[in-house]
Amino acid sequence: MTHRADHIADISGRKLPVMEEFYSIQGEGFHTGKAAYFIRVGGCDAGCHWCDVKESWDAALHPLVAVDEMLERIASCPAKAVVITGGEPLLYNLSYLCHELSARSIETFLETSGSHPLQGKVDWICLSPKKSNPPVGSVCSIANELKVVIASEADFAWAEKQSRKVNEQCMLFLQPEWSRSKQMMPCIVDYILEHPKWQMSLQSHKYMRIP
Repeated sequence: MTHRADHIADISGRKLPVMEEFYSIQGEGFHTGKAAYFIRVGGCDAGCHWCDVKESWDAALHPLVAVDEMLERIASCPAKAVVITGGEPLLYNLSYLCHELSARSIETFLETSGSHPLQGKVDWICLSPKKSNPPVGSVCSIANELKVVIASEADFAWAEKQSRKVNEQCMLFLQPEWSRSKQMMPCIVDYILEHPKWQMSLQSHKYMRIP
């Protein structure tokens, strides 16, 4: 498992190690179907075996990109929404990026495992906790949605444990791990029917074959 490379970290947050940037449609969770500009940062301290972007784990493999340059590219997109994902975005100071997006009336949607405190103000937090590095309380208390990946029957108990950490208004989603979606989908359907506080989340972008 690899994570943030301290020798390239920019404390000011004016540069971030970026694996990729692209304009696409959100495929998961509450904002499914919405157009947004995606920023995928490099560096992760969870190392999930089923991760489909393992190349994002090592921040040292990805160049430091100036936030001001990204803002120019974001401004050229019709949609006024940005998804900050990873890797693990909370390894970095997001204050400058979030402030500048807000100043341009661009919504900021954060996807995180919640393993570190948030630095920056965002409009929406999708908390997707990982067993190898559970979330810290400060992120749980302000999360807008909880999205738990289900790869085995044992993950339902993990999901319930995480649901007790978030606030009452937080939306709850269960999402099948892609490589086991055929096996787990019927289990998730049955579970949601028995526990209707949960909703289904699908990786619809993979069905649509878009990034």
